[in-house]
Amino acid sequence: MGDANDYFRINKVTWNEKVKIHSESDMYDLKAFKEGKSSLMPYELKALEDVNGKSLLHLQCHFGQDTLSFSRMGAKCVGVDLSDEGIKLAQKLNEELGLDADFFCCNVLDTSKYIKDSFDIVFTSYGVIGWLPDLKPWAKVISERLKKGGTFFMAEFHPIVWMFDYDNGSSEMKYGYMQKEAIYVEYEGTYADKASKMVSREYGWNHGLGEVVTCLTEAGLHIEYLREYYESPYDVLPNLVQTDSGMYVMKEKLYPLIFTLKATKKT
Repeated sequence: MGDANDYFRINKVTWNEKVKIHSESDMYDLKAFKEGKSSLMPYELKALEDVNGKSLLHLQCHFGQDTLSFSRMGAKCVGVDLSDEGIKLAQKLNEELGLDADFFCCNVLDTSKYIKDSFDIVFTSYGVIGWLPDLKPWAKVISERLKKGGTFFMAEFHPIVWMFDYDNGSSEMKYGYMQKEAIYVEYEGTYADKASKMVSREYGWNHGLGEVVTCLTEAGLHIEYLREYYESPYDVLPNLVQTDSGMYVMKEKLYPLIFTLKATKKT
């Protein structure tokens, strides 16, 4: 295994390039967002119904749409992301929309070096833990930044999803469910704009549900629930079918696409 810091640097370059493409994409629909549409999905809204007056830390926030959506709901928000360009855009949107969120550019594992406050809620969602080689320091950061009795919530793609290679528009099982070795992929386009000519170069790691739960509980969190869903709010995998609810499913429903986890920090 190589140096994770080298992998992080390569990923940062890729995410910096993605920001401009994603901010202009239909998927992120920045125009509608600026006009007041929330970027939050049903799972997040149901789990964290009332954030008004609460402090919220959003880990791996990309360019801050979800952070700012929570800010619109009355939360006092802080967003963290690896991408300089993502944080710049998040700060620009915050100012343009007249909100009061704060944003910091850093590796999520270094969050406690930059942020010393504790929060009522720590939040993260969709395509986040796969960028981390080890979830123990991630869980430690969550515990460090949560107030006693505070809530951690995550919505994430199911680890089974990451066992497949989707490069050719098909699904070939290729990677281990709990694979420890870094997975390198290089492909044209991004999940938000498959027609883009950008070449994404990415290193990632696979983490099973057992690892997620164990790392969080060892860090002092009590798991309230772990739920799995056949539906995805995003059409980012091959051959998904849109349902009447606007979600996306596999025709065969062979395995879950999403899981959500809610936990509290022990008092």
